[in-house]
Amino acid sequence: MIKIYHNPHCKKSRAGLQHLKEKNVDFEVVEYLKNQVTEKELKNILMKMNAKPTDIIRTQEEIYKKQFKGKNFTDEEWIKILLENPKLIKRPIIVKDYKAVWAEPAEEMDRMFD
Repeated sequence: MIKIYHNPHCKKSRAGLQHLKEKNVDFEVVEYLKNQVTEKELKNILMKMNAKPTDIIRTQEEIYKKQFKGKNFTDEEWIKILLENPKLIKRPIIVKDYKAVWAEPAEEMDRMFD
């Protein structure tokens, strides 16, 4: 099952959702700001993206600039920070089978369907 980690208040996330709808595939929408992602789930997403927690941080968020910018944290600490502040997670993230991508721009997800 394909999942899209989505924030309906985000223009880029809505574009990703629309692009996924145009694929005519079954998928599940996870509004991760409403339904908190678990630590296991986040680690699984990062593994499928072949990414570190710092790769999916929204550095333009005010909370990042005030509390976290320029500080050194371990990957485990970043995971806890992301779980406590899910607004910092880039969106949308598309997960399909053994792969995951940050779909910005939305067409980034196309490589998952080749």
